[in-house]
Amino acid sequence: MNKSKLDVDIYHAYGDLVVHDGIQFVVKENEFLCVCGPSGCGKTTLLDILSGLLKPTGGSVLLDGESVDPKKHSISFVFQEPSTLPWLTVWENIATGLKIKKLPRNEIRKKVDEVIRIVGLGGFENFYPHQISGGMKQRVSIARAFATDADLILMDEPFVSLDQPTRERMQQEVLDIWKNLRRTIVFVTHNLEEAVFLGDRVITLSQKPTKIKADLKIDLPRPRDPLSPAFTEIRAQCFSFLHH
Repeated sequence: MNKSKLDVDIYHAYGDLVVHDGIQFVVKENEFLCVCGPSGCGKTTLLDILSGLLKPTGGSVLLDGESVDPKKHSISFVFQEPSTLPWLTVWENIATGLKIKKLPRNEIRKKVDEVIRIVGLGGFENFYPHQISGGMKQRVSIARAFATDADLILMDEPFVSLDQPTRERMQQEVLDIWKNLRRTIVFVTHNLEEAVFLGDRVITLSQKPTKIKADLKIDLPRPRDPLSPAFTEIRAQCFSFLHH
């Protein structure tokens, strides 16, 4: 049995405004969990709580059986906008988390070179962020998140600002990296097709006060075909949970 990586059981409010009204779920080790919900339901707040940056009003988030703590646990975040550092090259951007951890130089080189190969950034190592496209910048952010042996990777609608062809390519790339490097991922999106394409499971949230409406295991082989009847049926299921 897969050991549980993340145990979430939280309640969160700002004064009288209840944001999360009893959110409870488990993420297994190396699982790819997608969280879907309407705008304003507190998806980003949920990620802040999962990262340990924000303390919930009540309840707990346990990572490997201990209270989540960004000082103790290795947690990587991928945001909506690429978070590359403009004064560093692609290679140096990907290496930043490893340098912070003070890994030996030869180990950093080995890990960064491997991730660059997997994400297809070979040949761009010495480019600066202003010299590459938005999609490539986001690829650098994702490569940096995977390069560290993160206990948990949190992704907050990372493809929302990309055009559709780039978005679809990036979705496939994230799956390829995940298959190669195996990490536990919580991926927030409001795009149901994206959630069903990527996730081992999809959790759908209600409007505030937010509860979990459904927790669906996506039993489709990868690579998934968004035009297949099975895919369309699961997406319709998610849609009905989201909108009723």
